[in-house]
Amino acid sequence: MSLKHIIIERFDPNGVSSNEGIFGLPFDEETADLVIIPVPWEVTVSYSPGTADGPEAVLQASYQVDLYQDDIHDAWKMGIHLLPIPEEMATLSSNYRILARNYLAWLEAGSPENEAERFAAVPEVINKASAEMNEWVYRQAKILREKGKIVALLGGDHSTPLGLIKALTEEHNSFGILQIDAHADLRKAYENFEFSHASIAYNALKFPQISKLVQVGIRDYCQEEAIMAKENNRIYTFYDKDIKEDMYEGKAWKIICDDIVEKLPQEVYITIDIDGLDPKLCPHTGTPVAGGFEMEQVLYLMKQVVKSGKKIIGFDLVEVAPGPEGDEWDGNVGARILYRMANLFGVSQGKLNLK
Repeated sequence: MSLKHIIIERFDPNGVSSNEGIFGLPFDEETADLVIIPVPWEVTVSYSPGTADGPEAVLQASYQVDLYQDDIHDAWKMGIHLLPIPEEMATLSSNYRILARNYLAWLEAGSPENEAERFAAVPEVINKASAEMNEWVYRQAKILREKGKIVALLGGDHSTPLGLIKALTEEHNSFGILQIDAHADLRKAYENFEFSHASIAYNALKFPQISKLVQVGIRDYCQEEAIMAKENNRIYTFYDKDIKEDMYEGKAWKIICDDIVEKLPQEVYITIDIDGLDPKLCPHTGTPVAGGFEMEQVLYLMKQVVKSGKKIIGFDLVEVAPGPEGDEWDGNVGARILYRMANLFGVSQGKLNLK
């Protein structure tokens, strides 16, 4: 009997778990099929901070998530493991965030000449630090893939998945990205930061392997992004306003989901910015925007992706931020999205079966 089978035999999914693993599961990097990379990074965040604490918030809230899934038999047995949260990266994020925040304050003040020399080198410093973060994620993903693991990522701000996407471009000649988000994230070097959280979609499209970017729920974007989305034949955007107007006029969410899935290629990477949800579900995220989806709407869409036969090759959940004084609401919502997405990912990869 393998070590994993022994672990499964000894674990009671209905009991109170004393395990420190995510969702109280007993698996480690060796025995889990799915390994999640935590990235506590938010250097370029341009509104409210806190997303660097997202991995820890989701981990702590995950112990409140029941493991039973009525449409995926024994989902927990696949094994999910969250790598240790890299404290050194969290410290670097905090230090560089101070530098970036002061630089942004200077920009917002009109870039006074008397301080120009002081801030001239900041973009280069931040870009170098962000590139190193991306390289760290890339290396972690490569190591895990070489071990045969399926891999997901838990941010951090939305700049964090680029290294994982890069790793997947080396395995897949062509795939699409399904982006759930309030923002288009098509800015080129937003605020002079090449790897800004507002530039993740723009940067991902630099990889020629990305055949299609399908954006869903977008409701806060600039004219330049709107033009790019319209003129770039690799981008298809389902704007939140258009989705809502269709629903108000009687179009079922099932039909809208079918339309979204139809735009996707056979292999899909999924990136979920939690601010794609109604902000009542994520009030402390970095840049909340009125509008958005219920959690179950997004998860229904993800189930339709899997049922369609499209193959999920990776996913991330980003921009979760804990509330003040230990408020776990955002982490609680994030943990439930993460668990469901992990299981649907497992189904898509042939590790689990959907009823």
